[in-house]
Amino acid sequence: MRFRARIVDLACLNHFSRIINTIAKLAKTCILRLTVCKLYFILSDKVANGGASMWCELSQGNFFDEFQMEGVAAERNEIYLELVPENLSRALKTAQNAKAVKIKLTNKHCPCLRVAVELPSLSSSSRIVTHDIPVGVVPRRMWNDFREPSVPDFDVSIYLPVLKTMKSVVERMKNLSNCIVIEANLSGEMNLKIETDLVSVTTHFKDLGNPPWASEDGCQSSLQGRDLESMAEACIDIKKLQQLLAGQQVNPTKALCNIVRKRIVHFILLHEEVSLQYFIPAIA
Repeated sequence: MRFRARIVDLACLNHFSRIINTIAKLAKTCILRLTVCKLYFILSDKVANGGASMWCELSQGNFFDEFQMEGVAAERNEIYLELVPENLSRALKTAQNAKAVKIKLTNKHCPCLRVAVELPSLSSSSRIVTHDIPVGVVPRRMWNDFREPSVPDFDVSIYLPVLKTMKSVVERMKNLSNCIVIEANLSGEMNLKIETDLVSVTTHFKDLGNPPWASEDGCQSSLQGRDLESMAEACIDIKKLQQLLAGQQVNPTKALCNIVRKRIVHFILLHEEVSLQYFIPAIA
C-alpha cells in the first residue's frame, strides 16, 4: 500500500487548504478514501443516532502535480485512512507561500501522512518543514460502512440564498433556540423559522429557483398534480447548520438543499472541481 502526491501550484495549494479547513469545521475525525482519480473525505455518523454525515469528493488532477498510489489489492485499488482533519489543516497552514508540498503515507512507528512543506529561503537551499499526521488504516471488511450515502427521495429541491446572508440569519437565530425549521416549496420560496414558547421568528426568501431535476429526474415524481406552493419542512439542529455555514471556505458556484419532509435536509455545495454533500437528520 503506497501513496505519494505533490502540489506545486500555489493557487491549487491554497484552494486545497481551504477545502480541508471546511472539512475540519464539519468533522472531528473523518475517513480519507484515496483512489487513482479522486480523493474523498467521508463522515458517516450514523444518522439514526442523530449524527450528520458528509461526503466530499475532489478530482486529484485539479490539485496535484504528481499523484501516485497503490491500493490494498489490484482489483480494489483504494486506500481508506482515518484521520483528524484539523491536524491536516494545521499542517497546510504553514504552506501558504510554499514552493511545494509533498504528502506521503509512511509507517515508521505507526502509519502517518507525512506533509513536507518546502518553503522559500534566501539562500540556495530551501527549508523543509515536516508534519507527521497519525492515521488509522481502515481494514477492507469495513469499507462498506463508508459508501456514498444514497440521496433520499426528496419532497422539495431548492437553490440556497447567498450563504453569507443565510449564515448571518442563522447566527442570530441560534441564540433563541437549539433547533430551526427549514421549509421550502417548488415555487422557489424558502423560510427559516424559530418557534419557542416565548418567540416566533421567520425569515423569508423568495425567487431562489428550483433545480431542473425536480421535474425531470426519475427519483422525483413529476410535478404534475403537485401543489407548487405547498411547503415541505424539517426541523434540524441549528448548531449543525451553523457549522456548515460558518465553515464555508469553498465558495460554491451552486448551493442547494433537498428536503425530505420531517426526515432529513441534504445540502449540496458545488464548486468546479469539488462537491460537498452534508446530511442533517430531522429532530422528531
